[in-house]
Amino acid sequence: MGSNRRYAASIDARMDDRILHRVASGGRLQSLSSEELELDRRPVTTDPRPRRVRVWVRFGAEPVLVDADLCMWTDRAAAIRFRIGDDERRCWVWAGAVLDEG
Repeated sequence: MGSNRRYAASIDARMDDRILHRVASGGRLQSLSSEELELDRRPVTTDPRPRRVRVWVRFGAEPVLVDADLCMWTDRAAAIRFRIGDDERRCWVWAGAVLDEG
């Protein structure tokens, strides 16, 4: 029996959403602290048209890769936003957690 290629991407996206919901319900979204960000000492760039990226975030101790918008950044950190269902989430992550475009 063959696979349904026509709907494969849609099914994969729904499965990713379910996994993200499960992980998010297990812990609080982690964000860098003010001390880690050093926004008073580092230049911050704000993008008027945030670009899509893939980013590692943590809910409690659980890491998960999400599609997000890269909104602001310093030389060490990035501010992102992403959705879980109808809820928008925002956090700061280390620059190394940001991967190629999503």
